[in-house]
Amino acid sequence: MNERNTPAGLLAAGGLAALLGSACCLGPLVLVSIGLGGSWLAQLQAFEPFRPYLLGAAVILLFLAYQRIWQPIEPCTPGKACALPGTRRVYKTIFIVAAILLLAALASPYLAPLFY
Repeated sequence: MNERNTPAGLLAAGGLAALLGSACCLGPLVLVSIGLGGSWLAQLQAFEPFRPYLLGAAVILLFLAYQRIWQPIEPCTPGKACALPGTRRVYKTIFIVAAILLLAALASPYLAPLFY
């Protein structure tokens, strides 16, 4: 297994794609909700054309991470991260957080009018 196909790498890439995909819509909503504002928030709209591609990439990467995390455990050589007992639990927790962020990013254009 190469390093890019590890659950950690797939989770990191999927989470980053979800955050960038939501930067145009969910980002300003969150920042305004916590009291931050300014004309610089309008610059986040530059991410809007890339939103479908980034969210699509996030869905694909999280799907691949899901397959790697919840597949039957393969034998692992001692000394690797997969040999540690809590590693899979941490991966599952991070996956759930990333999936919630992705769902929020997907729903944000439909929920944003309720807050403005």
